[in-house]
Amino acid sequence: MDQPKNSPIQPVKLGSQSQFKFRCHKELKCFTQCCRGINIILTPIDIIRLKKRLGLSSEQFLALYTEPQLLEKTDIPVVVLKLLEADAGESGSSPCPFVRPEGCLVYEDRPTSCRYYPLGEISLAYKDDPEGEQFFFMVKEAHCLGFGEEKTWTVLEWRKDQGVDVNDRINAQWADLIVRKRSLPPSMHWAEQAKKMFFMASYNVDRFREFVFESSFLKRNPTDPKTLERLRADDVALLEFGLRWLKGILFKPPAEASAAPEAKKEP
Repeated sequence: MDQPKNSPIQPVKLGSQSQFKFRCHKELKCFTQCCRGINIILTPIDIIRLKKRLGLSSEQFLALYTEPQLLEKTDIPVVVLKLLEADAGESGSSPCPFVRPEGCLVYEDRPTSCRYYPLGEISLAYKDDPEGEQFFFMVKEAHCLGFGEEKTWTVLEWRKDQGVDVNDRINAQWADLIVRKRSLPPSMHWAEQAKKMFFMASYNVDRFREFVFESSFLKRNPTDPKTLERLRADDVALLEFGLRWLKGILFKPPAEASAAPEAKKEP
């Protein structure tokens, strides 16, 4: 795919052992500039970590810190981080609500995209496809001075250092649903109910817990007591349970699809 002439994305495919030089620290003149004018799609695990960090329910966090979007070239509902209004500072661009001159207020629980920076990641196949391909690319913005530092990393070392692997295990299950949806013919659209289920199980874990335990869900989806005990107390376990459930109802074989929220096909 052709990149715009001024795109910061470098059109070079990187593997886990690819090397690059980069270091970010407070002494750099550009420090925190990458936290302005950004479009960060939040993953489900991002929501869980940030809401816990801030002492909010998932619904409160979504209302205060996110904006809804439809993922490009799909009708998949996602959320992006809501930026503050542009300030009168040097850049004049909208800052992240969690950035301050001294750095990030939620650094230990920062979103996955922030952890990866200056890398990006792409998955081109289903999670359970043994021949599936995952690769990385460099995001090299003009203002960033970190590339002039002497510290050398491999992609693998950077991901480990930034704690990306912790998030990626769960993010991979969510990304798998997106890849599957993108593989459907363009004329196939999820019904509104399917979109609502996807959004709730992905992003509103507190509401999904109510749905599991206070509706007829468990009558239709029998679950063993030990698992139920975990789902009541563990947001991450509930998220993974929800992603498996979504995969089952949204991508069932045709013979089983009647029980799932239907996908509409345009004439």
